[in-house]
Amino acid sequence: MKNLKVKPLTKDQLKISIDRLTRFKNTEEKYVRVFSDILINNLISPKYKKSDLENMDYSTLKNIAEYIINDSLQFLGCNLVEDFLINQKLQEYEKSVFNCDSNVIKLLDNKINYKAFSTFINEVSPKNLKWLKTLDSSQNVNEVRELNSLRFPIELVVIAEGATEETLLPEFAKHCNYDFDKKGVYILSAGGKNQVVKLYYKLVESLKLPIFILLDKDAKDNLEEIKPKLRNVDKIHLLECGEFEDLLPLELVKRTLDYELSNISILEKEMFNSSEPRAKVLEEVFKTRGMHEFKKVEFAQMVKKNIKSQKDISPEISEIINEIKAMLE
Repeated sequence: MKNLKVKPLTKDQLKISIDRLTRFKNTEEKYVRVFSDILINNLISPKYKKSDLENMDYSTLKNIAEYIINDSLQFLGCNLVEDFLINQKLQEYEKSVFNCDSNVIKLLDNKINYKAFSTFINEVSPKNLKWLKTLDSSQNVNEVRELNSLRFPIELVVIAEGATEETLLPEFAKHCNYDFDKKGVYILSAGGKNQVVKLYYKLVESLKLPIFILLDKDAKDNLEEIKPKLRNVDKIHLLECGEFEDLLPLELVKRTLDYELSNISILEKEMFNSSEPRAKVLEEVFKTRGMHEFKKVEFAQMVKKNIKSQKDISPEISEIINEIKAMLE
């Protein structure tokens, strides 16, 4: 490695790289991408083309990226120590979450100086980095997760169609005395029912953790596509009525609109008696108030701020939370 000429990563670049290495993502995919990006952007000599990296042995790729990361830490004044407990625990975790063959182990079997890097992790850091820092102790990782709501180590993955579920399910769960981040429940928004199928197909090939799949009522065909690959540890919940927005109690929706739109009119409240899907009605409400276009993501954030108690949780939402809870018991 003495013949390498490198450009040190900045503190922000290091944070981004380590963040990407510790997110929930296929182990091989994220390590190869992060290490390759580091070589392309921070290795001055020898210079490798993208095609060279694609054919490079994983041990060589890992060794060069490890050298650049540690050299950068040293350049920034960090004290490099021969303590690789974090590396060992990180490797054990990745192997417990994803199927890792001998080639992937080459990427995980590194001596990136995470202990030195941990001095850059603080209260505003992402949860995965806060969790990384806790791996430096001998404490029970699940107890630490519960105490600090770290989400990691992840125990169960929830795949939902959209951002509404991703935003609101954890908040509803808290009001049912079940904190997803404390229990290691991780929600992925697939971006549509067809994407749910694609994401499940991709995850089921390598993921060892159980998966809970949440589908809108109109996704029966997608449910049938998933069934042949469904493992015994996984579960599908098909909504009984429409979309997730249709499960929101009417009083919660009205309270949210009153708060955000400064008292909607009686006429507009009567619009909710319509048999139209809730999202369609909300589009009309926003339109009649001269507001910007109704967007599910933004509305979910509005609703989140207005959830007050278990009375704001519909029976089916409670059922979904209980099903998720039961999968980890």
